[in-house]
Amino acid sequence: MKFKISSKFKPAGDQPQAILGLTKGIKEGKKFQTLLGVTGSGKTFTIANLIENIQKPTLVIAPNKTLAAQLTQEFRAFFPNNAVEYFVSYYDYYQPEAYISSTDTYIEKETQINDEIDKLRHSATASVLSRKDVIIVASVSCIYGLGSPARYEEITLTLRKGDKKTREEIVKELIGMYYMRSDILERGKFRAIGETIEIISPGREVITRIELANDRVESISERDMLTHDELSSLEKAMIFPAKHFVMPEEILEDILKEIQIEMKKRIAYFEKKGNILEAQRIEKRTKYDIEMMREVGYCSGIENYSRYLSERKAGESPYTLIDYFGDDFLMVIDESHVTVPQIGGMYFGDRSRKANLVENGFRLPSAMDNRPLKFDEFESKIKQAILVSATPSKFEKANSPTVVEQIIRPTGLIDPELILRSAKTQVKDVLEEIKTVSARGERILITTLTKKQSENLDEFLKENKIKSNYLHSGVDTLDRIKTLEDLRRGKFDVLVGVNLLREGLDLPEVSLVAIFDADKEGFLRSETSLIQTIGRAARNVNGRVILYADNITGSMERAIRETERRRTIQAAYNKKHHITPKTIKKN
Repeated sequence: MKFKISSKFKPAGDQPQAILGLTKGIKEGKKFQTLLGVTGSGKTFTIANLIENIQKPTLVIAPNKTLAAQLTQEFRAFFPNNAVEYFVSYYDYYQPEAYISSTDTYIEKETQINDEIDKLRHSATASVLSRKDVIIVASVSCIYGLGSPARYEEITLTLRKGDKKTREEIVKELIGMYYMRSDILERGKFRAIGETIEIISPGREVITRIELANDRVESISERDMLTHDELSSLEKAMIFPAKHFVMPEEILEDILKEIQIEMKKRIAYFEKKGNILEAQRIEKRTKYDIEMMREVGYCSGIENYSRYLSERKAGESPYTLIDYFGDDFLMVIDESHVTVPQIGGMYFGDRSRKANLVENGFRLPSAMDNRPLKFDEFESKIKQAILVSATPSKFEKANSPTVVEQIIRPTGLIDPELILRSAKTQVKDVLEEIKTVSARGERILITTLTKKQSENLDEFLKENKIKSNYLHSGVDTLDRIKTLEDLRRGKFDVLVGVNLLREGLDLPEVSLVAIFDADKEGFLRSETSLIQTIGRAARNVNGRVILYADNITGSMERAIRETERRRTIQAAYNKKHHITPKTIKKN
């Protein structure tokens, strides 16, 4: 199936020339292009039109889970008949394995996996391997190691009506793909009753029923998990493995021997240095893991053996979601001024923690190859990429021969009015502003510098009968999304936050953004951060931004100057084309 946009809207404002310019660049084979699009100019719609024009599988990388979820919803609205998937870290809670040598403290890995997100991850890899019309929206966790796509595809069970297959053969293959046999069906489980086998793959909550007769596949159907009503009859079914790290049984024994050889070398290394405790540690742990893999094909922390499981050489880059796309795909890096530095820094943070574990006998040296991509490895995997940002940084400017500007909004909205007020009375002043704005049925965002400040302000507002809530990195992924939806629905009027109120949040009901302590120069009050935060009020015709400050910093001056430049261009365009600005209307 081809990508086909379903929308009542047509490209407008700067969108037509942006779509044309980006499409031309892709066809000319440019590796990097930058879309400099202001907040609310419809960058997602521009990218959707580009995808429709070039018809390539697309990976969209966002800087956080919240924005990734929002983009997934938007692309699903534009492409209801194509596969739009969501791929982020499946941990609700993640305490990585670590060792603090100064206090001789070993911290065991502790995680809480979100089952729903795990399902979506499996759905994403299944889609990208089985169809071309796929968009996967991912967080930067997509550069972490994943199982080999070749092995994953090789071990996939493909069944067609009429295939010669016995019940025993199918059951054996399912167990080899890490499916569990059970009378109660759940994701990653199957049951076999007589000549009927029912399977629930890890990426979907639908039963695939295989009915056999005379050692042949007689029928294949999909059924509702609860009612067992038939949803569709199929000619072919692809059953993907229940886990991403997979290894055929006949190869596993050879791999375990290789792990054993490395373990013996490591024991000898520690004993030679007189580190008896470390030698015992690595022997005990590795032998336990080997036995678990031999018996059940899996062990806790199996990703630490990913070099062997994916048949890579020492130091070779890990397989990631990017490798599942093959050779011809488009990458879109959203909010690239934030996302690119995040990608660049992930390898180093991961390496320092693992080096400590290896040196103290908690992991084999090969565990160092269970890692995110280095930045140069990431770059080498890019075929063609669009860098999307309202505030492009050094990387975009250095690598993009083409920078396409999208400053005019289809709605005619201009950048918000900027107001400067003293920080000394910011709490009292914003309280009065909230009463005025909320009386009009509009919403307010307030950005603070710390989590504690945001929680205290939220508490103060509630004490003053203001319906408010706070949002920061300590709030769970799915709770963040619900909080933003509740703000839009009017369940509360004020959202207080720190850094999460910057990039990409699509909140047209917000008409006032208050930036506390705007003159505290630093990351959260840099030129880029200020421009991004100002943009949160750009989707409403009454949009205003109050900067509470007692001094004008260099960052403030540059952000104000850029905002005024954009306002001038936008106002001139509206006047020339007789456009009356309108607030964006979204469900």
